[in-house]
This record gives sequence, C-alpha cells and structure tokens, in this order.
Amino acid sequence: HPNISVSYEEIDALPDDGQWIIATGPLTSGKLAEAIAAETGSEALAFFDAIAPIVYAESIDMTKAWRQSRYDKGDTEEERTAYINCPMTKDQYDGFIDALLDADKTEFKEGETAGYFDGCLPIEVMAERGRETLRHGPMKPVGLTNPHDPDVKPWAVVQLRRDNALGTLYNIVGFQTKMKYGAQTDVFKRIPGLQDASFARLGGIHRNTFLNSPTLLDDQMRLKSKPNIRFAGQITGVEGYVESAAMGLLAGRLAAAELQGRTLDAVPHTTATGALVTHITGGADAKTFQPMNVNFGLFPLVEGLKSGRRGRKDRYKAYTDRAKADWQAWLGQSALDAA
Repeated sequence: HPNISVSYEEIDALPDDGQWIIATGPLTSGKLAEAIAAETGSEALAFFDAIAPIVYAESIDMTKAWRQSRYDKGDTEEERTAYINCPMTKDQYDGFIDALLDADKTEFKEGETAGYFDGCLPIEVMAERGRETLRHGPMKPVGLTNPHDPDVKPWAVVQLRRDNALGTLYNIVGFQTKMKYGAQTDVFKRIPGLQDASFARLGGIHRNTFLNSPTLLDDQMRLKSKPNIRFAGQITGVEGYVESAAMGLLAGRLAAAELQGRTLDAVPHTTATGALVTHITGGADAKTFQPMNVNFGLFPLVEGLKSGRRGRKDRYKAYTDRAKADWQAWLGQSALDAA
C-alpha cells in the first residue's frame, strides 16, 4: 500500500512527537520495556501474570457463602460486604488439600521462579510447604462469622473479591496457580459455594509484559502522560488473539480519527469491544488488575431477565442482540462523522 512503509529497526524509547501505536505484546524487548517503566512508573508495568481464577457472581451459591469483609472492616456497607466467603470444615479442607497436591500442574520455565514469586506463590506450592500453610495464609478463617451457622467457626475460608465495577465478576483471593485448566475446575468446585461455579477466567502464572491500563490509559487508549502514544494488543492487559486484534483495530480507528481532526465517541460498553476497552481503561480494579479475556461478566446487565443458571441462555441472547444493535449504530455514527 502506498501509505504504508515497514521498518525493521528497533525502537528503544518512547517518541516525543508524532502519532504512535505501541503493540509490542507480552514479550516487549528489554530496552523498550525499561523506557515504558521509566515513563509510567515501574510498579505500573508487570512482567508476569499472577492470575487467580475469576468466577461469575451469579454462579456462586449464596446459601453456603456469605458477604463480609474480615473483621467487618470498612466505613460503608459496600466496604463491609466487599468479599464473598466460602467456609470449609476440617474434612473439606483436608480433601481440598489432597486434591490440590494430586492435581496435574504445568512446570515452571527456567528463570520464572526468580524473586518474583516470593510474595505471590502458587497455592499448590504453598500447600506443598505444609498442610496448614493455606489455612494460615489466603484461607485463614479469622475475623469472619458464617451467618448460615454462626455457632460453628469455619476451619478455613476461601474469599472472593469483587473484580469489576459491575459486580458481576469475583476473583478468588490468593489463588494464583500453575494447575492445568481441567484440574483447576475439578479442584475449585470442591469449595463449598463454588460447586456449580462458572469461571470467566482460570488461573495461571507466566511471563507477560502488560500495563496497569486502568491508571495509565484514557478512553481513547492514549497514554495519559504522553497522549501522542497509544497502546494496543496484549500489552494493554487483554488476553487472547481476538481480543488483542480487536484492541489493535480500535486503536487504529481512534488514531486515524484524531489525525483527521475528529474524536470518535466511546465504543458502547454494551458491545464486546466496548466492554473490554471499558474494563481495561477504568472498569477494572487497578489495585488487582490482571489480563482479561472478553466475557459476559464485563457487560452491563439487561434489566428484567432471570438471574442464575436457568436464565443464562435468554440473558446471553439479550446481551448479543443489544450488542449487535449498539455496534451497528456506533459504526454508522462513525461513518457519518467521517463524511
């Protein structure tokens, strides 16, 4: 194409002028990663995923689980009920540990364990250090009272923390893991309250360079401190080929519009692309931000539909129908603006 040229030289610094889109992926070169870290702050650029599973809130059995922050901490009711708690008896805990130790796991690659994992060990590694380790770590039962059985103190408690502004997704706290996906599902469904859980994302730990996008990118995917630079693809904190490509296509449209003196409206967050870009640029909790695939938990609810597993088919169809209409409307308006 006459308007496209390709250069194979290495870029090792963030340009000060011109319009740029950086889509260097999860294995960004060392020098450029250092330049990004210098601009954004080293704490805002991760070099590993430490991913705990994320569960759809509607699939949690609240007849077994309950909402409570440890020691009822918080100034508001929302803060005091920020966690969902799943209790275990001693027998359930022992069975869980046995399943965890016996599960199929992927192996660490050379160098992956260096330094990084001291404060973020996989749960199976913690369990290998002693059967009581998890019960005195992420599964400690202190400061919690089960309203379903207030006279019995749980032997252990698994906590889930709200993971998005909509409250549709919950992260299993401290449950980063190297278990294989099939094993994760089997083991985590042993947790009371999660026996029928549906997972928006399973856990894992691997090399992956990505931004803390909720703090760094605006809704036009521009770096707030250097708005001539956009980021796209997996480095923005999305998972998957389709998701990464979608962020690249969107960044390209936004940049092209800006070069023409226009600003495109935000993509409707009722669409898959819009829900994902909304999540990474502000919908996610920046303190616990980790890469995310697109999933229905990122979509705003459709009012008037049944909740729970029985209503899922109708609910997902409603999400899809709404997304198609809103996406076509956005594309049509973008075309009119361009004309």
